[in-house]
Amino acid sequence: MTRIAITGAGGRMGKTLIEAILLTDGVELSVALERPESSLIGVDAGELAGVGTNGVIVAGSIDEVGDQFDVLIDFTVPAATVANAAFCAANNKKMVIGTTGLDAEQHAQVIAATEKSAICMASNFSTGVNLCFKLAELAAAVIGDETDIEILEAHHRHKIDAPSGTALSLGESVARAVGRDLKEVAVYGREGQTGARDSETIGFATVRGGDIVGDHTVLFAGEGERVEITHKASSRLSFARGAVRAAKWLCQKESGKESGLFDMQDVLGLK
Repeated sequence: MTRIAITGAGGRMGKTLIEAILLTDGVELSVALERPESSLIGVDAGELAGVGTNGVIVAGSIDEVGDQFDVLIDFTVPAATVANAAFCAANNKKMVIGTTGLDAEQHAQVIAATEKSAICMASNFSTGVNLCFKLAELAAAVIGDETDIEILEAHHRHKIDAPSGTALSLGESVARAVGRDLKEVAVYGREGQTGARDSETIGFATVRGGDIVGDHTVLFAGEGERVEITHKASSRLSFARGAVRAAKWLCQKESGKESGLFDMQDVLGLK
């Protein structure tokens, strides 16, 4: 039985992860974490998530519960994620990271932690989205040089980073397939007299509003036709179940994954 710790247990994703663990065979929730100053400290995690009492009491410090889990799932904020990655590396724990918005230095710190810990890090843990990564890459390889490529994404009003990590990953996939450097060709929004579109660019458009869980479209617009690859999430449970699947995969003894960086493509065998 894989023992899973959830940090940010009181958040939208934290509660959904607790539900996903309940729905997955071979795993159990052993630790639930929140900020030390949170009013949720001491609350039953199952009651918090609305799935019934489970006896796991929300704690305020990972140091207090370090011996009670095998793998930590973190969908919180960059600073907390970096600190948790350092803890896991120092204490022989594995980690699943769904946090987005890390800057270059924070990303480098996570990469450093993979020298001692097995970490699965992905911009999106949905099985459907990861399939779309592959489909977008294939489409770009076939028609990318003949079309204008645009990436559209929409999320709820509470999302704090833009474009979404998933949109950026889709951009990386298509840029790689057509031999372009996304950092050089990405255009993030347009305004005013922009002039004619440069055919080499990859555009991003962002929408924030309401309770949209997550919509992503890669548009290949050509002369006389267009191809759209779209994924629409209706529930965070699709992300949560993927993250729990990744946690279970990391802890499979036969896999031999004691350290290193992995992503959801590895988990699904799409590489």
